This record gives sequence, C-alpha cells and structure tokens, in this order.
Amino acid sequence: MAKIGDIDVGNFPLLLAPMEDVSDPPFRALCKEQGADVVYTEFISSEGLIRDAAKSVMKLDIYEKERPVGIQIFGANLDSMLRSVEIVEASKPDIIDINFGCPVKKVVSKGAGAGILKDIDLMVKLTEAMVKHTHLPVTVKTRLGWDHDSIRIVEVAERLQDVGCKSIAIHGRTRAQLYKGEADWKPIAEVKNNQRMHIPVFGNGDVDSPERAVEMRDQYGLDGAMIGRASIGYPWFFNEVKHFFETGEHKAPPTIAERVEVAKRHLEMSIGWKGEKLGIVETRRHYTNYFKGIRDIKPYRQRLVTTDAPGDVFGILDEINDRFAEYTF
Repeated sequence: MAKIGDIDVGNFPLLLAPMEDVSDPPFRALCKEQGADVVYTEFISSEGLIRDAAKSVMKLDIYEKERPVGIQIFGANLDSMLRSVEIVEASKPDIIDINFGCPVKKVVSKGAGAGILKDIDLMVKLTEAMVKHTHLPVTVKTRLGWDHDSIRIVEVAERLQDVGCKSIAIHGRTRAQLYKGEADWKPIAEVKNNQRMHIPVFGNGDVDSPERAVEMRDQYGLDGAMIGRASIGYPWFFNEVKHFFETGEHKAPPTIAERVEVAKRHLEMSIGWKGEKLGIVETRRHYTNYFKGIRDIKPYRQRLVTTDAPGDVFGILDEINDRFAEYTF
C-alpha cells in the first residue's frame, strides 16, 4: 500500500500527471470519476504566484471531490518558492509537488523545471527548505537527468528522500530527449530497488495501455503509474487500467453516446470555470482523443476545433451522436 506522507493512496495508484493547459479542474474531475487515485494541478509559476498573476492564481482552484489533490509549483529562486508555499497552503491542497522535470525552453532557461537537473545541490536545497516551510507532504516530479551522460537519478532520489521528500515521480526520459524516443524505466526501477529508499517511487512516460501499466507494476516493481498523454481526451483510461488489473481483460471502450456526454460535460465545466472564450479554446485539444479511431469523423472534428460559439459546439456534438450512434469500436 503506497502512502504519501500520511495519505493512503492505495495499492499501485494511478496518478494524473500535471499537464499545462490540460490538468485543470474540469478535466481533473472527469479523471477522478474515472478512477484516478491522485490528481495534480497544472504546474504553477512561483514567480507568478508572488506577483499575483491572474493565470497562476486561477490554477490554485481545487475542489473537495478531487482529493487527494496536489498543487504543483516550479521555480529556481529559494525566496520565491518559499513565499509561494504560503500562498499554496491557503488553497488547502493535500500535497505540494515541485516540478523539477518540465523540459520547455522558457522554463528551463530560468533554471527551473528540468533546468535544475544541472544543479543537483540546488535541487536538494530547495526541496529541503520547502519541506521545512510547510506541514503538507512535499513531493517531487523529475526526469532521469539533464542528458544521457548526466543520469544520477538513484543518488538524486536518495538525497531528496533524505531531506524529507515524501514521494518521487520520475519521467523515464532526460531533458535532452524532450518527449522523443522511448521512455526508459530501468533507471526508475534502480531507484525503487535501492535498499535505502522507503518513499513511493512512481513511474511516468509511455504508460499508454493497460499492459504497459501492468509491466510497470510487475516487471519494474514501481509503486504506481503517473498517466499523462494517454488520458488527454480519454479520462476512461484510468478505469480501463484498473479493470485490466482485476480481470486481465480489456474493458469495452466507451460508446459514442458516452463520449459525447462526457465531452459535453467537459465543455460545460470548462466554460463555467474559465469563461466562454477560454473554455472553448482549451477544450479543443481533447476532441481528437474523445473521437479517436472513428471512421469519417475528421470533418466533424475540424468543425469542433474551429467553432467559437458554445451552442454551435454542442450542436456539432449532437450531430456526432446522431451520425455515429451505431458505431462500434
């Protein structure tokens, strides 16, 4: 049974990865309904929080039905990170997660996200200071290393644990790889198999089928799987993995009616949370997967991602429901 601090997260929990412009409250709610054990917010800039930047502050919105929920922050300045912890605490999350893994250039160039993998001492120092600054469990998400020649993840994980980190999620790529190539889970297993490690070690990267989740659990012996891209526009993925764990069989995929109903709820919640314009725009990235694999769907999907009026978008979803009602996957 995995525990993050005092929080029991179950046997081989499935965690929704923090994803920019994806892991917002509407999507987290859908993933939670569909079996996600722990969800994380989009990553939030510590500098944005202390400047009271509207976009950063909005990302602090969390809701009771999401728990346990972690708020993820990133930054490289110790004072800013500590000040942001106090702001984050006011939202009453269950976990504070530090992003030491984002490979995006605008983050890395400031020494934050995966940029900190060039300075492991600072990474450890920041983590230790944050642990001492809050009563909440502090966790870390990171990558194997900056590049192939600088992978020291076994040592890094041990040092983070020693300063009070309560769990670590590791993406099986280096920063240099970005999202290219295959994720390498072997170094993550080495972290887990280190005799000194006693905090949960979660794997991330390329968990795109129930079989891969089983492999991460049984072959690599990790404590849980953090799911990212496989869940975008497909919150059912969590329950499909759990069904496979229990039965060894694939759960029937959602019907057209179920996909349309969830896509509508997603859009309604998004508009309710962030307003009409942004709600419509930021839901668009999900439509590809909501209706993936359906023959002749392309013209409908094209309209979904170019239509700006809510009523028209709901109308297109109704058209999909009518046109493909008998479609079988």
